[in-house]
Amino acid sequence: MPATNPKEAKLDDDANKSVDLDVSATQSALEDIDKCQSDLDFLNEKASDEILAVEQKYNKLRRPHYEKRNKVIDGIPDFWYNVFINHPQIASMLSSDEQECLKSLTAVNVVEFEDIKSGYKINLNFKDNSFFSNSELVKEFHLGALGKPETKSTTINWKDGKDLTKQTAQGKGRKRQFGGHASFFSWFASTGDPNIDEIAETIKDDIWVNPLQYYLASDIDISAENGLSDDEEDDLDESVVVIGDDDSEDDDEDDDEDGEDPEIFEVGDDDDDDDDDDGDVEEIEGDDDEE
Repeated sequence: MPATNPKEAKLDDDANKSVDLDVSATQSALEDIDKCQSDLDFLNEKASDEILAVEQKYNKLRRPHYEKRNKVIDGIPDFWYNVFINHPQIASMLSSDEQECLKSLTAVNVVEFEDIKSGYKINLNFKDNSFFSNSELVKEFHLGALGKPETKSTTINWKDGKDLTKQTAQGKGRKRQFGGHASFFSWFASTGDPNIDEIAETIKDDIWVNPLQYYLASDIDISAENGLSDDEEDDLDESVVVIGDDDSEDDDEDDDEDGEDPEIFEVGDDDDDDDDDDGDVEEIEGDDDEE
């Protein structure tokens, strides 16, 4: 059996010691990271509790303002109807019959439970309508007995032949889906997972927070489509000059036959010109062409 080289044995021993040191150092570093993470988790949990307490406090402070806002809204015809049909996501799922039904929507309320973690409810109030007999529809999101999120909704008492969930299922007036639901009332009747309910979150965190922006959306869209403000439109009208003939009817008929339209020019405003007091619109008579 060949003798072991002392130098090689020493190198192997040094390598083993180096590996042991690396493993030990890594293990120690991982334990330090774990301790830091535990400290962060403790702070995050404490922060969540404090944030929850602050949110509960401000929910109580917001409530009187929401109530005051609702009283003012009561005096505006079709306020909530316009809000819903102007909201891009909600409008995308409304059938023509659902839009008609929402004309009877008189009030919307989102009420968060005192323990915010336990849930909230959405209240929809309606005046008499031809679709159902309910005056109030409530959709509630809460923690069940086992701590699992649950959803429950008011049973809608549809009038004969007016069940909008069935009409939508048959494709009548159907638009595209939003949040996995084919229509607004099919969403309301559903009892899906509240953690992934996009429509409820849209009503709670977007529409309810500031409905005015959607009530005014149609007016804003019209202005945006035109690309002009009212002042700009007035300035454009005042800067038009029409050149035409005011001579005999025969000349007018000749012009009509030739298919020539009056020439229109734009005249810019000159703030330094005192002679422009009478406005920028003027009609200039043209001379007849001599044959």
